[in-house]
Amino acid sequence: MATFLYRLGRGAFRRRWFVVLLWAVVLGAAGFGALKAPAADDSGTSFMPGIEAQKAYDLIGERFPGTDANGANARIVFVAPDGQRVTAADTRAAIDAFVAETGRGTQVASAVSPFAADAVSGDGSTAYATVTYKVAADDLTDSSKNALEHAIDDVRDKGVTVEVGGTALATQPAAGGSAEMIGMGIAAVVLLITFGSLAAAGLPLLTAVVGVGISMAGIIALGSTFGLSLTTGTLASMLGLAVGIDYALFVVSRYREERARGREPREATGLAVGTAGSAVVFAGLTVIIALGGLSVIGVPMLTKMGLCAAGAVAVGVLVALTLVPALLGMWPDAVLSRGVRKRRAEALRKQNEENNGGSRWARFVMRRPIAVLLVAVAALGALALPAASLEMGMPGDESKPTSTTERRAYDALADGFGAGFNGPLTIVVDARNSNDPEAAAAAITKEIKDTDGVVSVSSPRFNPDGDTALFSAVPATGPNAETTKDLVHAIRAERAGLEAGAGATFEVTGSTAMDIDVATALQEALVPYLIVIVVLALVLLLVVFRSVLVPVKAALGYLLSVLASLGAVVAVFQWGWGAELLGVEQTGPIMSLMPIFLVGIVFGLAMDYEVFLVARMREAYVHGDRPAQAVVAGFRHNARVVVAAAVIMIAVFSGFVGSSESMIKTVGFGLAIAVLFDAFFVRMTIVPAVMALLGDKAWWLPRRLDRLLPRVDIEGSGLTAAPADPLSGAVEREPVRT
Repeated sequence: MATFLYRLGRGAFRRRWFVVLLWAVVLGAAGFGALKAPAADDSGTSFMPGIEAQKAYDLIGERFPGTDANGANARIVFVAPDGQRVTAADTRAAIDAFVAETGRGTQVASAVSPFAADAVSGDGSTAYATVTYKVAADDLTDSSKNALEHAIDDVRDKGVTVEVGGTALATQPAAGGSAEMIGMGIAAVVLLITFGSLAAAGLPLLTAVVGVGISMAGIIALGSTFGLSLTTGTLASMLGLAVGIDYALFVVSRYREERARGREPREATGLAVGTAGSAVVFAGLTVIIALGGLSVIGVPMLTKMGLCAAGAVAVGVLVALTLVPALLGMWPDAVLSRGVRKRRAEALRKQNEENNGGSRWARFVMRRPIAVLLVAVAALGALALPAASLEMGMPGDESKPTSTTERRAYDALADGFGAGFNGPLTIVVDARNSNDPEAAAAAITKEIKDTDGVVSVSSPRFNPDGDTALFSAVPATGPNAETTKDLVHAIRAERAGLEAGAGATFEVTGSTAMDIDVATALQEALVPYLIVIVVLALVLLLVVFRSVLVPVKAALGYLLSVLASLGAVVAVFQWGWGAELLGVEQTGPIMSLMPIFLVGIVFGLAMDYEVFLVARMREAYVHGDRPAQAVVAGFRHNARVVVAAAVIMIAVFSGFVGSSESMIKTVGFGLAIAVLFDAFFVRMTIVPAVMALLGDKAWWLPRRLDRLLPRVDIEGSGLTAAPADPLSGAVEREPVRT
């Protein structure tokens, strides 16, 4: 692989204008496709096939034709002024006028008055009207939205407080906003400090932006075909930007190092791509495999997000291997600092050979490896303790800031109708095999109404064929309360007796039951997925480093960092420690998808740092250094770059904490803290301590296994003689020392 990448780097350097033009064409084509592509229609109704709530959801669509579960809806909540009632003549007239005006909309399927649907609270202070639409929220025209907003303003003018929930007027929040730009600014400053050159700092940022631009444009262009949305592409944007900067950073850093050894620019580029590029390929491969593995969980949205992000990482790898060397060919000396350009190779050689912060830190750890190891492991272990209390759910409007009308509508309904009103359970009664469907539905309705924890039930509503009924049951507690989960399980546990007595079957669904089922399924899938990831890490690193103990050490370190980051997420977003500092107004269960995201993505990032740092140790060891010398050499050459890469990733991920969307905020925080733990606690501290304790045993591999494993030459041993230039056919005669 090193030989092939060496040729690729030299070829990109030589044909730099062609390579740059090719990437410009790709970016332009992707952008043109994004502009001309129709809007994405993510209308798939199957969130997680196989769970009961999804089966019941599908049954509703089958038995109640014309019911568009994806149609937009708006729940308009009316709150009377203090001391008054919504049933007062003036207030009632205003609400009736609102319902009449809204119902005339061309896209409106129905507008139900609160006075006709018994949707007035017991104390008369609160009422709500339900407006349903014939089309999905994304297909609502501006005129339909404006008509709804105008009707709402008319009611507000009468002195009535009006808040809006539902999907009709919900806005798509920005992923990171200005905070993301701050993250980019921090990355630029870190690169400038690391390289001492404006060009060297700008090149990784430029190529990362190109890669993310292509990826995001491609996602938008293919959105209508594969049902991809902006939320689906958020993870791709987040990871594509972070790894794009890091991968370019490692190639540029190795190029500067080769220039310090007296290489000509073209040769230095080939060697940089052949060595650092090999690490980039395997680091990118680990991230891609981890993201692609999300598809085995069985959640279509999770699969889409994982595959989109994997595609963005793949683009980042290709950019680092081709566009970066091409740009180095255009400005071969610009990435060197001003002082170095004056003093040239001798100054660079002295800079690389002298003791720097990385080598001094490695020697410090190796002088007292047991103490350092115990402190680092104890710290991560303590941080991981809250993970044992992990509760998974699907936060809704209650997790939004109080500045949003959706949150205020949620609170108003909870105050007027009870905490459980925002999470009703939908019961689907299948009476197709019953002799008396109405009696069967009535019997099941009565039994569920008498269940402890149920406040009220609605009257059964039958489909046109009269063989299937729907009714709702309102719990006494909120959607994310543990008692609500217990209620759902209790209703299902009593199903056998109820069905036998009624002669019909039933299933429980609705948003609350769906969230409970999804959280349960994902929590059960978390440990198996974590095991698969760890086994994958062992196999991949076994091939890369040709060692048994190095992969085991890497996998255990990954487990420590991912558990510690999960513990930090639980402490902040579930327990509320320091939540106000991050703008978290409502704590509660962790979003069901978040732990799966964290496990998969942190695996890829952890292996990035492992490959970049330990590959340099192995390179020194293979070329004759003693184990301790190899560890110091690895830190001397790559520690500063790994630290810079980690700080950049932390800055980029932290930018997404500024999002108002609970899911994006949680993912951004979790990834940022995971990079902090893995890079500085595990790779920079635990790794040198363990390597010092193992010595030569770190690189032990049984002979039989050595013969079976493929050789990938990540340390560039094959570059002992320069191969032919693939684009010119010329053969380089001068030997290349690595």
